[in-house]
Amino acid sequence: MSRVNPVGDLAGRWLSRFLTNYLAGERDLSAQTIASYRDAIRLLLTWFRDVEGTRPEKLRLADLDRARVLSFLDWLEAARDNSAATRNQRLAVIKSFVRYTAVERPEYLDQATQILAVKQKKTRASDLGHLTGGEVKALLAEPDAATRRGLRDTVLLSMLYDTAARVQEVCDLNASDVRAARPMVVSLRGKGSKTRRVPLMDPTAHLVEDYLKRRAPHLGVGADADPLFSGPEQTRLTRWGVTKILARHVQSLRRREPDYAAGMSVTPHVIRRTRAMHLLEAGVNLIYIRDLLGHADVSTTEIYARADAEAKRKAIESAYQSLTPERLPDWTADQDLLDWLDHAGR
Repeated sequence: MSRVNPVGDLAGRWLSRFLTNYLAGERDLSAQTIASYRDAIRLLLTWFRDVEGTRPEKLRLADLDRARVLSFLDWLEAARDNSAATRNQRLAVIKSFVRYTAVERPEYLDQATQILAVKQKKTRASDLGHLTGGEVKALLAEPDAATRRGLRDTVLLSMLYDTAARVQEVCDLNASDVRAARPMVVSLRGKGSKTRRVPLMDPTAHLVEDYLKRRAPHLGVGADADPLFSGPEQTRLTRWGVTKILARHVQSLRRREPDYAAGMSVTPHVIRRTRAMHLLEAGVNLIYIRDLLGHADVSTTEIYARADAEAKRKAIESAYQSLTPERLPDWTADQDLLDWLDHAGR
């Protein structure tokens, strides 16, 4: 393939534009999503450098062909022990990039088409494990709400459950995002910078009111920049910080009750999933659950409906009509049948 403009063929130029102009500018993706894309691209550049011997600054669009993409995906699984799901995520990023470059550089359309034809690997359906109502109640009661840190943890965990928020959405909350009137409403900034307003149930609202009265506001910033949940020196809690807080209280519970949430890794996402499953079990319409979770499409929310085996069982039982006889015939009493079976294999 001829290169009329060798400088314009350098992949680094287009990767930079892809991350900044396209993902951040045109698609308005969140910083977390862009970071995920960036990490996948960093791995790809690492593979080209370490395996192909091509330095990142020398990489060209022509180098990114189907054969090399397949080799990179194999490397992820063999050398880095990545799961099929992780491999699929990296492939999705590469496909997104080649779609972008195919529009900007149509001469690479055929090369892009071959990469887009690479199939994702089948993955095992994820186990949508969730906490029971009793387990959630025990978790929310675990922090010592009489202390400032314990109150923060109680409100934090209660809000995670009540709003079914993503952990980053809770980290991004400022004091001004809580409307104190009844019903109390919290404004969550989700993916794509979309804002949704979620009402808090009264028990959580009372906790939040108490917390707002007792927390020390950040004196250096206004309410619209004052983190609702902060750590040491009033710094905003991070996703890692929230995960650590949750893990600390789960471990505390398990020291007393070793069977608490047995076999489950209780993460902030499990809390979000638990709220969705509890609403589904209570008969709440899937459309409302979609809006609460901030899903763009109800098909994303349907995974919860497919996962709720107990709800399925109850629905089937409620519609079940028994068509089988109460007692099946005892075939061991049928001598003719027994004689036939006795001679069938001879």
